Amino acid sequence: MSAEPAASLLEARGLTRRFQGLIAVNDVSFSLRSGEILGLIGPNGAGKTTLVSLISGTLLPDAGALVFDGRRIERLAPFRRAHLGIGRTFQVMKPFPGLSVLENVTVGALFGKDGGERNRARARERARAMLDLTGLAPRLAQRADALGGPDRKRLELAKALAMQPKLLLLDEVMAGLNPVEVDEVVALIKKIREGGVSILVIEHVIKAIRSLSDRVLVLHHGQKIAEGEPASVFRDPRVVEAYLGKRRA
Repeated sequence: MSAEPAASLLEARGLTRRFQGLIAVNDVSFSLRSGEILGLIGPNGAGKTTLVSLISGTLLPDAGALVFDGRRIERLAPFRRAHLGIGRTFQVMKPFPGLSVLENVTVGALFGKDGGERNRARARERARAMLDLTGLAPRLAQRADALGGPDRKRLELAKALAMQPKLLLLDEVMAGLNPVEVDEVVALIKKIREGGVSILVIEHVIKAIRSLSDRVLVLHHGQKIAEGEPASVFRDPRVVEAYLGKRRA
């Protein structure tokens, strides 16, 4: 007998978000299963980051519902969603100025799942473990706002992981990295999933999305145009035309 599919951890039902008449996310529905890596792709302006912001709570939908781990969350504040186990990285990286790398990640540990770690010493221990995992341990005493671009991306990831998420939302954590760095981040994301974290990842590096994703969701002009296994999605003529260009359709 084949194994039953994993239960849905996150369900989006008809999510819609408008900005002064512009529909950035238009009636989008999808699910993400426990233990799954779901790739989210689409051309610039497709609504990908807006969709992630609707999931994390930094934006509220104009219509639709979000169900996380069996609970409706679309009207919850971001910190409430973090307490439930939703963590994210941001495309525009803004470390806490004046704080060290270790202190930045410790903040994540103090405000994460179930209200965060209440003991500062244990929060620092968790932060150190996440810095080891992401390769930033040698820089733990450095000021976070002095880090270069690739290390800032690792810091974003370490902060989110310190929150002990069930669901991790990654917004272009590989942008601007060289091929070797991309391969390192792909391996790291796979290791994070092996630790029991479900992941939604926005990425333009198609090689990485193919390698990482169990399924791929494609947005274009705020609408879902495809969803499924990577091989079938990247053969879809709508995806080829919208994302890869008409000349390749």
